[in-house]
Amino acid sequence: MTNLPEPTALLRRPLPILTGEQINALKPELSDVIEYRKSGLSLNWIVGCPLECGYCVRHLFDNFGMKTPKRLMSDEQAVAALVGHPYFRPHRTPLQLLNRATDPMLPVVKPHLFSVLRNLDDQGLTNHVLVITRWRVHPEDCAVLNSFSNLRLTVLVTHSGIDHPGIEPVDSAIAADSLRTLYAHAENYRTILYWRPIVPGLNDSPAHLTRARELSRHAHATFFTGLFFRDEIKAYYKANGLPSPYDDTARRKILPETTEQRILDAFPTTPGILFRKTSCGIAYAWGEPDYNGHYGIRELCDICPPEQITLCRDAWVEPDLTAVTREARALGAIGEVEVNDRAIVVEGLDEPPRYFLQHGFGYQCHDRRKPHHYRQHGRASIGWPAQNGPAPS
Repeated sequence: MTNLPEPTALLRRPLPILTGEQINALKPELSDVIEYRKSGLSLNWIVGCPLECGYCVRHLFDNFGMKTPKRLMSDEQAVAALVGHPYFRPHRTPLQLLNRATDPMLPVVKPHLFSVLRNLDDQGLTNHVLVITRWRVHPEDCAVLNSFSNLRLTVLVTHSGIDHPGIEPVDSAIAADSLRTLYAHAENYRTILYWRPIVPGLNDSPAHLTRARELSRHAHATFFTGLFFRDEIKAYYKANGLPSPYDDTARRKILPETTEQRILDAFPTTPGILFRKTSCGIAYAWGEPDYNGHYGIRELCDICPPEQITLCRDAWVEPDLTAVTREARALGAIGEVEVNDRAIVVEGLDEPPRYFLQHGFGYQCHDRRKPHHYRQHGRASIGWPAQNGPAPS
């Protein structure tokens, strides 16, 4: 593409690559650059972030103190690891870039982000690619993002409105400006308002809800979620004198039922803008059915526009039990394999192989030991009364 503006960041010196000894000193989960998450096969070849958000998942990897981004490998090696991964399927597997240990739009990081996107796009891949940021995005960055003609690229802008400097030192106005810039210049990509984490008493006031509704006008879709509150994050809050939002921690994100209802009440006249799940909002933004098969969880769909529900319904096909069982067994499933009208249910598989099945069949895949209770939408049970747990008979 000729006459493409060159962001100043592209002229920066490449980030250094950690030595083998330095990589071995990291937690194994951090040094492994590929992780399969529900929203996609996640590539994280850069670690280190100066933004210091108190609730960051980097606490789980013991590297919250690593403020200067560094690479674990070259950009070319990162792409090779991704497309050569056994769970990668061209044109089908959703992908995420740099969503775990840094912000991809930091000035020293985004040249490497653009390099990997260019490499994937030049291969003619049409996979969904998700990039999540809360940092500054400039019009010249948008020009680069628009230059990718094959990838279905979506930029998710994290915005919470939290103004407690110990919990979120980064001014949310930065994310708001980036969202407006991205939306105003979008041609070949989509931009999403990623409204998170929503915490009762911290950023769910009428003013916060009004601000989010106004920002949603500058996005192709908006989705909301609660706080990922693990033991490591709770310990950080306590050590730094921060107000703990919940007494207990949970494996899943916490968003109480009453908070969700207040959010839905604040968006009464904007059907189709607000979604509960990441892939639902991305699917809507691209005019496609949800690649995670959430249509099987019918109560998720009550806020979706009718045309999107129709699109997802027409694409949602209950998979053949024999085919599912064969693939699940090959991945290591034990016990009974079930296909019901909501999901594939398996035992003995952790998250990566379950997501591989889910994206392959376009149908939810759940662990029998960790059920998704009715109306909780896979969220933590904190804040959801017991009577809302089981599905109605």
